[in-house]
Amino acid sequence: MKIGILQAGKCPEELQNVHGDYDTMFARILDGQGFTFETYPVVDSLFPPSVDSADGWLITGSKHGVYEDHPWIPPLETFLREAYAADRPIVGVCFGHQILAQALGGTVEKFAGGWSVGATDYDLASGAPPDRIIAWHQDQVITPPAEARVLASSGFCRYAMLAYGTKAFTIQPHPEFSPAFMADLLTVRRSILPAPIAQAAEDSLTLSLTSSRAATQITTFFKTRQIQ
Repeated sequence: MKIGILQAGKCPEELQNVHGDYDTMFARILDGQGFTFETYPVVDSLFPPSVDSADGWLITGSKHGVYEDHPWIPPLETFLREAYAADRPIVGVCFGHQILAQALGGTVEKFAGGWSVGATDYDLASGAPPDRIIAWHQDQVITPPAEARVLASSGFCRYAMLAYGTKAFTIQPHPEFSPAFMADLLTVRRSILPAPIAQAAEDSLTLSLTSSRAATQITTFFKTRQIQ
């Protein structure tokens, strides 16, 4: 199964030699599942020829806001609406989670409550034990599209994981981020965070994560259109 990675942002250059770019991180957590990958750097306005160019689509995170005035964002929204209408499975993470919601009529804003950074617990609507996944965001979905069903939330982020029937599965935190990458990212981007938030994030990196469960959910969704 071919997965097209719609790369909406780039890892800081000084970290790429050690950790790879964002598309590499997704290929790493989905390795061994029978997928092949092709990256389309939509952040550079380089788009797939068609929604049929891959069997499924994965939208990465980004430092950009979905509501910002970048020339590549409107065509990305159009592409996602077309892929959704064509019933190509879509997975979105962080920016990807937000841009699909916006493209389908939801609202995304810079959250007045500030930042969520570091290992974060999310309560699951299924009643299963909470997920703990690394987060890094201030923007979030404020109003989801009508067809979206909430799968997970936190006190900070009400719409942290959404399912759109059998068409799409999106998640606000970053299952592709390892603690080692997060530690390095904190080093290079610490200055944009309030000092207490940065310190709490650093302290959280010793906690155990359930990111592999999210990776399994992504795999299962692409292969079966079901979310476990």
